[in-house]
Amino acid sequence: MQPNMERRHFLRGAGALITLPTLESIGFRRFASAANKAPVKPPKRAVFLGMGFGVTKETWFPDINQTGPDYELSEGLAPLARHKSDFTVVQGCANQYTNEAHWGSTFWLTGANRYSVPGQNMANSISADQVVAQHLGQDTRFSSLQLNAASLEGHGPGLSLGWDQRGKPVAGQDDPVQVFHKLFSSDDMPLEQRQAAIAENRSVLDAVLTQARRVQLGLSKTDTDKLDEYFQGIRDIETRLKKDEAWLDVPKARAPLDEPEAGLKGKAEIEIMQDLIVAALQTDSTRSLSYRMPGQSLLQSLDLKPSAHNVSHYSPG
Repeated sequence: MQPNMERRHFLRGAGALITLPTLESIGFRRFASAANKAPVKPPKRAVFLGMGFGVTKETWFPDINQTGPDYELSEGLAPLARHKSDFTVVQGCANQYTNEAHWGSTFWLTGANRYSVPGQNMANSISADQVVAQHLGQDTRFSSLQLNAASLEGHGPGLSLGWDQRGKPVAGQDDPVQVFHKLFSSDDMPLEQRQAAIAENRSVLDAVLTQARRVQLGLSKTDTDKLDEYFQGIRDIETRLKKDEAWLDVPKARAPLDEPEAGLKGKAEIEIMQDLIVAALQTDSTRSLSYRMPGQSLLQSLDLKPSAHNVSHYSPG
């Protein structure tokens, strides 16, 4: 390997080199801990948990008047006592542009003004998990991972907690078994067939892009804006195709847990989804995760009869 290998060439061949350790001969001396004796910092990661109808104020939030490291944990946060020095509780934040009580997750990671687009009753913007994915997702197989409860249950419009840079919903997965296989199961399709499939998808994408450009001239501003949004969607697909291509011949990580049982609900579903989140982080499969958690099935698994919606309208005391 040439000592002065150009960065451009390295990036072009990243799919083949990604499983190699960082080598001084590639030229990235600053990343080689063996060379400079500096400890390797763990990568930054982010996990977002959405609870739909929300939490009980008196048992979840600490006293807002207690600031600094010596604040007293609330009853709901008490199980995290041994990790208290590792997290910060932020209070007093609210989205002034939405008052939909049943849309607990729609604007939670965006803070968007739903009326920001004239003539539209519902507009959104990019969510925090997708911003994280843009910055931390280049070096992982999956830029982000969106997990879901099977039903909305107070979360509001959206397909997950995630929204892309156009303010469009990002799809999520609600089956722990499917999430497990997405993360850890190898593809049975031969490499050549997978390469051919990506090439075919790219060919279709190029044809669609060419056709769209033909009608671009002479459009009204409204139609031009719509077409720009369409082009952005095509660019997003192209980005995903490039990532898929880069990871084609890189084996998936070995699963640090067994395949989940099918049909888990409520408490058991939450526990296995959170185990999968931890496994995804442990194997560095992704560094940005979100989970839109269930409500009604959780209550049922705890033998609680009221509906999650009715419980959300409780009165303290």
